[in-house]
Amino acid sequence: MQWEIVIGLEVHAQLSTQSKIFSGSSTAYGAAPNTQASVIDLALPGVLPVLNKGAVERAIKLGLSVGAKINSPSIFARKNYFYPDLPKGYQISQYELPVVQGGNIQIQVDGAEKNVRLTRAHLEEDAGKSLHEDFHGMSGIDLNRAGTPLLEIVSEPDMRSSAEAVAYAKTLHALVRWIGICDGNMQEGSFRCDANVSVRPRGTEKLGTRCEIKNLNSFRFLEKAIDYEARRQIEILEDGGSIRQETRLYDANKDETRTMRTKEDANDYRYFPDPDLLPLEIPQSWIDQIKQTLPELPQARRDRYISAFALSAYDASVLTSSREMADYFDATLKQLPAQAKLCANWIMGEISGQLNKEGIEMTACPITPSQLAELLARIHDGTISGKAAKTVFESMWNGELDKNVDAIIEAKGLKQISDDSAIEKLVDQVLAANAQQVADYRNGKEKAFNSLIGQIMKATQGKANPAQVNAMLKKKLDG
Repeated sequence: MQWEIVIGLEVHAQLSTQSKIFSGSSTAYGAAPNTQASVIDLALPGVLPVLNKGAVERAIKLGLSVGAKINSPSIFARKNYFYPDLPKGYQISQYELPVVQGGNIQIQVDGAEKNVRLTRAHLEEDAGKSLHEDFHGMSGIDLNRAGTPLLEIVSEPDMRSSAEAVAYAKTLHALVRWIGICDGNMQEGSFRCDANVSVRPRGTEKLGTRCEIKNLNSFRFLEKAIDYEARRQIEILEDGGSIRQETRLYDANKDETRTMRTKEDANDYRYFPDPDLLPLEIPQSWIDQIKQTLPELPQARRDRYISAFALSAYDASVLTSSREMADYFDATLKQLPAQAKLCANWIMGEISGQLNKEGIEMTACPITPSQLAELLARIHDGTISGKAAKTVFESMWNGELDKNVDAIIEAKGLKQISDDSAIEKLVDQVLAANAQQVADYRNGKEKAFNSLIGQIMKATQGKANPAQVNAMLKKKLDG
């Protein structure tokens, strides 16, 4: 039987506010346990939550960026469950009327575009953290995270492979960072995914029983967990068994998922409106004001790169994978108009490669856009070859000669020979010394031409302009 995988993702993005969603406690990462938990976070008797306006603003930004409806009023609800790191015995979340309703995310997989629908994006508070490693026979509880503002972004079950799920997660990750609502730090738990996975016979409409894989904090783990879970479910069904709806954890060391608990349905949480928080009224004037602050969004910038600069869809997609890279490209191109492809190639190639090699972000790049533009201008005007430019780039990266392009070219003797008379003289010398290869070429052996080119370039230590050498040699041999 042919099986189809059905995937929906629930992404928890920690919002970039300085304080928590219902208290004034700091959201800074890495503090000593329980030093950033106020009486509200600890749920002491008689305390009342006060909604953080900045969290609502960030949720609205996301909604506007994905073409969603902003609900007004929006209702906060109590989600009731019992866990040691949940001080109140319930979580303040949203259910029936979230801030953000609907919307779409466009993804690219294997060169094809696909639309993934969003169900909702709702505000909620994070729980604390249970600590198991440092205690013998018991667990510790750190409530620093309790009350941290989260935006839970829920997709429809529109994805059909782990590759699509990863593409969606990466696109959403780039978007929340692009609009400045989340730092996206997966190691610190700022962006984490829950994957709902089911399988069904291909061609059928009815959804299979889903299992939810919790707290996947890397794109690689997301892909591997989905692939494993789909195989597990298919094997059970093909053996005549049935899938039990449950929550599972992914064990990266064993590359497998395992049961965590039986999966609850919404009615198990006994949602009801939180009596301590009034319905949230969001005036249209505020929405319009927030809309004015949004930057040009990734999809719009991709479209502009394709239409205005004739870049490929792939190039445009890579350049807009982060706002920092897109801004770097724009700043470079501003110094070197009409050379979009050259700029794109170097940013996606040399710049990105060196950043990855050293494990640093674009914001820490030691070569500024204007410095890169100076280097590329020397390629464009024929001063140096592309190969020599890589030597100059390396020297600039290492801070040699104050990253002065012309000074490095001069010091290393990399200036390209572009004088026609000098190149003609070199070509004549090589032709005179290689009569047999000249005869071979004229008898139809194309390889002889490349051999002659190689000898000319060797004689000039690679400094001769390759295009001019090629044209001059062709003229002499065919003339």
